[in-house]
Amino acid sequence: IAAAQEGARAAAGEHGHESDGVQAANAFIKEAGGDDVLPGATTTASRTTTTVTVVVQGHSLSVIPGWSPVVRQEASVHVERLTAP
Repeated sequence: IAAAQEGARAAAGEHGHESDGVQAANAFIKEAGGDDVLPGATTTASRTTTTVTVVVQGHSLSVIPGWSPVVRQEASVHVERLTAP
Protein backbone atom coordinates (compact mmCIF):
# COMPACT_ATOMS: atom_id res chain seq x y z
CA ILE A 1 0.00 0.00 0.00
CA ALA A 2 2.89 2.37 0.74
CA ALA A 3 4.20 2.01 -2.81
CA ALA A 4 0.75 2.72 -4.26
CA GLN A 5 0.33 5.76 -2.01
CA GLU A 6 3.75 7.10 -2.97
CA GLY A 7 2.90 6.68 -6.65
CA ALA A 8 -0.49 8.33 -6.28
CA ARG A 9 1.02 11.37 -4.56
CA ALA A 10 3.63 11.72 -7.30
CA ALA A 11 1.07 11.53 -10.10
CA ALA A 12 -1.41 13.86 -8.39
CA GLY A 13 0.73 16.99 -8.67
CA GLU A 14 -0.70 19.80 -10.76
CA HIS A 15 1.65 18.93 -13.62
CA GLY A 16 1.98 15.23 -12.73
CA HIS A 17 1.50 12.35 -15.13
CA GLU A 18 0.60 8.68 -14.82
CA SER A 19 4.21 7.80 -15.60
CA ASP A 20 5.35 9.82 -12.56
CA GLY A 21 3.17 7.63 -10.36
CA VAL A 22 4.44 4.40 -11.87
CA GLN A 23 8.07 5.52 -11.50
CA ALA A 24 7.59 6.59 -7.87
CA ALA A 25 5.85 3.34 -6.91
CA ASN A 26 8.49 1.23 -8.64
CA ALA A 27 11.27 3.21 -6.95
CA PHE A 28 9.63 2.61 -3.57
CA ILE A 29 9.44 -1.13 -4.23
CA LYS A 30 13.05 -1.21 -5.36
CA GLU A 31 14.21 0.62 -2.22
CA ALA A 32 12.20 -1.78 -0.05
CA GLY A 33 13.99 -4.79 -1.55
CA GLY A 34 12.51 -5.28 -5.02
CA ASP A 35 11.89 -8.91 -5.97
CA ASP A 36 13.04 -10.03 -2.53
CA VAL A 37 9.91 -8.50 -0.96
CA LEU A 38 7.39 -8.33 -3.82
CA PRO A 39 8.29 -10.72 -6.65
CA GLY A 40 6.72 -10.02 -10.05
CA ALA A 41 5.52 -6.55 -9.07
CA THR A 42 3.54 -4.59 -11.64
CA THR A 43 2.36 -1.01 -11.31
CA THR A 44 -0.36 0.79 -13.24
CA ALA A 45 -1.74 4.30 -12.94
CA SER A 46 -4.79 6.11 -14.24
CA ARG A 47 -5.54 9.81 -14.00
CA THR A 48 -8.71 11.76 -14.64
CA THR A 49 -9.18 15.50 -14.29
CA THR A 50 -9.97 15.06 -10.57
CA THR A 51 -8.48 11.77 -9.34
CA VAL A 52 -5.38 9.63 -9.79
CA THR A 53 -5.27 5.93 -8.90
CA VAL A 54 -2.15 3.77 -8.68
CA VAL A 55 -2.37 -0.02 -8.43
CA VAL A 56 0.55 -2.20 -7.30
CA GLN A 57 0.31 -5.97 -7.66
CA GLY A 58 2.77 -8.77 -7.02
CA HIS A 59 3.31 -12.04 -5.21
CA SER A 60 3.54 -12.10 -1.45
CA LEU A 61 6.34 -13.91 0.31
CA SER A 62 5.12 -17.21 1.71
CA VAL A 63 6.34 -19.68 4.31
CA ILE A 64 4.28 -22.44 2.70
CA PRO A 65 6.23 -24.13 -0.13
CA GLY A 66 4.55 -23.84 -3.52
CA TRP A 67 2.04 -21.21 -2.42
CA SER A 68 2.63 -17.70 -3.71
CA PRO A 69 -0.46 -15.54 -3.09
CA VAL A 70 -1.07 -12.47 -5.22
CA VAL A 71 -1.46 -9.19 -3.37
CA ARG A 72 -3.02 -6.09 -4.90
CA GLN A 73 -3.20 -2.64 -3.36
CA GLU A 74 -4.49 0.59 -4.79
CA ALA A 75 -4.40 4.20 -3.67
CA SER A 76 -6.44 7.11 -5.00
CA VAL A 77 -5.96 10.81 -4.32
CA HIS A 78 -7.38 14.04 -5.67
CA VAL A 79 -5.39 15.81 -8.37
CA GLU A 80 -3.85 19.13 -7.39
CA ARG A 81 -5.34 21.98 -9.34
CA LEU A 82 -5.67 25.71 -8.96
CA THR A 83 -9.11 27.20 -9.01
CA ALA A 84 -10.39 30.74 -8.95
CA PRO A 85 -11.88 31.98 -5.65
